[in-house]
Amino acid sequence: QMEQEVSQFIQATGEPRRRFQPMSKIERSILHDVAEVAGLTSFSFGDDEDSRYVMVFKKEFAPSDEELEAYRRGEEWDPARAEERRRLRELAAQQEEAELESGPAPPGPPNDYKDKYRHLIGCEAAKAAARTMEANKAYGCVPVANKRDTRSIEEAMNEIRAKKRLRQAEDE
Repeated sequence: QMEQEVSQFIQATGEPRRRFQPMSKIERSILHDVAEVAGLTSFSFGDDEDSRYVMVFKKEFAPSDEELEAYRRGEEWDPARAEERRRLRELAAQQEEAELESGPAPPGPPNDYKDKYRHLIGCEAAKAAARTMEANKAYGCVPVANKRDTRSIEEAMNEIRAKKRLRQAEDE
């Protein structure tokens, strides 16, 4: 029966696709095999096992990805609607490209934090503080008077060794 329907479909000149009634998994598998042998393209659509159906397409009228997506969503394929969607996507792509060509947005926050805290820090506070600041000329240098341990490394090591010998003598 399926072979007859597929051969009728092939002979029908004005029919680019045919939708079959919902069928079981085994029947769908058989119909896919028959369509493949006949040189046709076939797809299954539908959500539930009871409502899944097969659509068979002639090779010269193979469905586009958009058409397949419409059938997967359970909608009827409308070429005019698809053309409108394609135009909208092209416009969005052109707008995105124009944004990229205009260059990236300048880095930084959209507003200045100084404006928010102007009532606290004033307008000239930072400039006045910068004028009165002096660099620490001895930065990183610690005077000898501030050091806790004024011994040399050798003196410290000798003292540690002496304490160690004293402990060993007390243990013996």
